[in-house]
Amino acid sequence: MTKLLLVETSPRGDASVSRNLTQRYVGEWRDKNPDGRIVVRDLARDALPHVTMPWLAAYFTAPFEQTPEMKGQLGLSDELIQELLEADELIISTPVYNYNIPASLKAWIDHIVRKGITLGMDGSGLLTGKKATIVIASGGFYSEGSPVADRNIAPQYLKLILNVIGITDIRVIHGEGAKLVDLGETTMLEFVERHAGQMRQVVNA
Repeated sequence: MTKLLLVETSPRGDASVSRNLTQRYVGEWRDKNPDGRIVVRDLARDALPHVTMPWLAAYFTAPFEQTPEMKGQLGLSDELIQELLEADELIISTPVYNYNIPASLKAWIDHIVRKGITLGMDGSGLLTGKKATIVIASGGFYSEGSPVADRNIAPQYLKLILNVIGITDIRVIHGEGAKLVDLGETTMLEFVERHAGQMRQVVNA
């Protein structure tokens, strides 16, 4: 049975373009994997704490030297990492805020990039053999040829981080121009349908 981990970030609910794109993608994924299991980590619904000094103290202490309090500091991080370890595939669904990812998603990344678990002590990624899809919605257009292509930071950053932890089979579905939905110049359904072909292609790759 294939297991998919879905990380959602947008706080906009049904009005979220990234969530609507992802819902369509997940539908395609279910068609291909009728017996598959989906685990959802919704960072808008269940916000993660950011890294603190006690967390860092626990992180930089060898496991055999950690106190019970230190192990408690890393408990949530351990849970998030276990979700990722058990998944065959990962979907990160996110809007773009100020050219980059939301703080909630950065908090998740800070919890799951852990030396000795997802990252080797030599800096090599340990999560090999997994697939990842980034479903991203941005208000503007930043793809190749755009005069502001150098601001296309969010997908580049996510691909870099996934590569760091060993995930190299990465596909990006980028819903550019999502502000057109909010401006009423296109409907949510029309916007999602523009990317339906790419979604089917990615799912079946």
